[in-house]
This record gives sequence, C-alpha cells and structure tokens, in this order.
Amino acid sequence: MCEERILYEDNHLIALNKAPGELVQGDRSGDPCLLDLLKEFIKKRDRKPGKVFLGLPHRLDRPTSGVVVFAKTGKALGRMGELFKERRVRKIYWAVVDKMPPSDEGRLVHYLRRIPKLNKSVTVPESEAQRQGAKMAALRYRVLAAGDRYYLLEIELETGRHHQIRAQLAAVGCHIKGDLKYGAKRSNKDGGIHLHARSLSFIHPVRRTELILTAEPPKEPLWDALVSEQRR
Repeated sequence: MCEERILYEDNHLIALNKAPGELVQGDRSGDPCLLDLLKEFIKKRDRKPGKVFLGLPHRLDRPTSGVVVFAKTGKALGRMGELFKERRVRKIYWAVVDKMPPSDEGRLVHYLRRIPKLNKSVTVPESEAQRQGAKMAALRYRVLAAGDRYYLLEIELETGRHHQIRAQLAAVGCHIKGDLKYGAKRSNKDGGIHLHARSLSFIHPVRRTELILTAEPPKEPLWDALVSEQRR
C-alpha cells in the first residue's frame, strides 16, 4: 500500500488510484484486496488500537485501473451509496481500443443482458430486451488520440451496467487492449486491460462542496504514448 497512490483523503473519504489486476474487495480467489490493505495501512499509520471502518460505495472490475473511493464513516458510506445509486456521480473513463469507433465522438445505446456464469454481459436487440431481462445502457465517447495501431477514447457513462464499457465498445467492433473476454486478440502481461477510471466528480457527502478526483493511467509505454499525443 503506497501513500503516493492516495488521490484524496479527509475525515470522511479516501480515494486511491487502483492498479490493473488488483481486487477492490475480497472474492473466492482469496487474493489480497485493496479494502483490506487500506484498512491495515490506516491502522498502522494512525496507530489505531481497534478495527478500522472502511466502506465501499462502488467497485471497479479487477482488470480495470483508476479512481476508487472508500468511505471512512457510516454516514459517508450511506450518502455516497445514494449518490452512485441516483447517478449523481459523473464518471469519466479512458480506454485504449484497436479500432476507430463509428465517428470521432458520439453516443452508444445498447441493451445488455448479464450472464453470471460467464461473468459477462452481452448485447441483445431492443425487441428482445424485456423478454431476456436486458437493461438499457448508454454512454458518450470521443476520440482523444490516435496512434499507429490503437486509439485513446474518453468515455462518460450515463448508466452503470455490468461491464458496460467493455460490452458496448465490443458491440461496435472496438476491443479494449488486453480484454480477451470481449474480443481482444492478446492479453496484457499484468492481467489487466487498458480501461482506466480517469475521474469521478460529485458533491462531497458531508462538506457539500464539489469534489473532482482524477487519476493518471498506469505508467506503461502505450498509455504514455497516447496520452502525450492527446496533450499536444
């Protein structure tokens, strides 16, 4: 647990820049998770004698990197949970894909059906959505940079469906680098994918002021090249 990864902290919230391949919360794998590591870090740093309270109002998929917010009090956890549930958190992602999307910027709307056994979501025709239990998913995107083989997209979520960005981009032929589950040709060495939770913006649940949390993508040649290209 590196202190340099802390993006923001006060008495109510703490936000980290998650690395690709890290678990946010424990699962059947038994691998270490950020929730437990952060609790232990706070306990040692602040010399707390008892248990450390830390709540998780949202999640990131294991292969994804970027901003994760934890609540340090029950009040903050409840209020942050409501903000996410009521879609009052602006979520911006960056994705590196292997194909140019339909246009330089646009909006994608699909109907997604979750398949729990495969831990995957698939698109279904709108006419079949109700029968198959699919839910509407919408996002906006724009191309930030183009390289020789890959494109950097900025994505803003309008809904929060399971694997939404991965499934919707794959549906229009844009595969996120390293995402074998959704059509990429090769995996990444670290087990992650080139999908990054770039920023979260919301009204602080206790202080009632606007808070914008921004995380830099992993230090890696392709990320570095595309990010520097878009900043020219």
